[in-house]
Amino acid sequence: MLDIDLIRNDPERVREGLRQRMDDPSLVDEILEVDKRRRELLQEVEGLRAERNRVSKKIGRMKDPEERQARIEEMREVGDRISALEEELSGVEARYEKAQLWMPNVPHESVPLGPDESANPVVRTWGELRTFAFVPAPHWDLGPELDVIDFERGVRLAGSRFYLLKGAGARLQRALISWMLDTHTREHGYTEIYPPFVVKRDMLTGSAHLPKFEDNIYHDEEDDLWLLPTAEVALTNMHRDEILEREQLPLHYVAYTACFRREKMSAGRDVRGIKRGHQFDKVEMYRFVEPETSYNALEEMVEQAAALLRALDLPYRVVELCTGDLSFASAKTYDLEVWAPGQEDWLEVSSCSNVKDFQARRANVRYRPEPGAKSRYPHTLNGSGLALPRVVIAILETYQQADGTVKVPEVLRPWMGGLEVIARGS
Repeated sequence: MLDIDLIRNDPERVREGLRQRMDDPSLVDEILEVDKRRRELLQEVEGLRAERNRVSKKIGRMKDPEERQARIEEMREVGDRISALEEELSGVEARYEKAQLWMPNVPHESVPLGPDESANPVVRTWGELRTFAFVPAPHWDLGPELDVIDFERGVRLAGSRFYLLKGAGARLQRALISWMLDTHTREHGYTEIYPPFVVKRDMLTGSAHLPKFEDNIYHDEEDDLWLLPTAEVALTNMHRDEILEREQLPLHYVAYTACFRREKMSAGRDVRGIKRGHQFDKVEMYRFVEPETSYNALEEMVEQAAALLRALDLPYRVVELCTGDLSFASAKTYDLEVWAPGQEDWLEVSSCSNVKDFQARRANVRYRPEPGAKSRYPHTLNGSGLALPRVVIAILETYQQADGTVKVPEVLRPWMGGLEVIARGS
């Protein structure tokens, strides 16, 4: 959530941020109105409590029974007034919290202006798009031909938008996960975390996935547990309600999890193959850093995700999201997209974001800049490093050969038991 002092002291900046996001700026006025009434009620309640305490001490020393009884009656009325104000305050506090939880982050001033993804500029590209002496097939044809993707049985097991990876297909997915985790921990300095795949409601509120995205998250109502839409949720809340010491920062975490989302897919868009589904695997990078370093940290995370794509020799481009395409919590985001020649499309395989102190405030994660100093909120960053199965798609379509087989990228072969070519039955 945003710092209330920012909304109070510079409301026009926040309104402009909402307009840039294509959101309703009137939310700022709602928060200011509720915040004003909240502070008025708190001041009045505290004043009445102080008066009751002061008079109550005097009552104990009063000699005149009539005067004492009169003061007791007055304080009873004060008590009734306090109770009424506290009841109103409870409702106002609930409105205040709800409004704050629905307020998105303010875009960084460097974020390009634009209404939607059509305005996202390409920052840089890497690699040459492969040319083929044959017409490259899309993965939805390659997978079944090689018997590494089974769409029919996936739908039979769980319904639409589910599939099975089989044999070398499943092994390729597992190899990618292991290789990415090893690279991040051994070369990029991350600590590996294996979190629960279900979390409590408060954890999703802390990461800013609730209440905004409630309809897209799988939920067990009996125990009020929620399936992870991303490991970001668990990693955000690892230090919930803690005060870290400065020497603990920066904290770099990486986690593999399955991710579960109720994807709202339009007919005819991204519906073929395994590009979008309700369950997918992802390796997630996450950082807690001091505020002054967060934008440098963002560039580092983008480079770490890009390094994986270069190691796989997959052409990619880095896209900066415009204001209208930013996620709810993000102040600045870069997407990395890889080329899939079989479907002639760029596929997002990583999204790296600086959310500043937006999540830290919601999860109450703080750090102490120096001993005895007032605590501050760190900045948090998240980035896919990388997301599957789109990397699998890019490998199948980029490394396919004229005979229908697929070469295994050289960097992955040690994690594939030395397998060099994926063929039917391999």
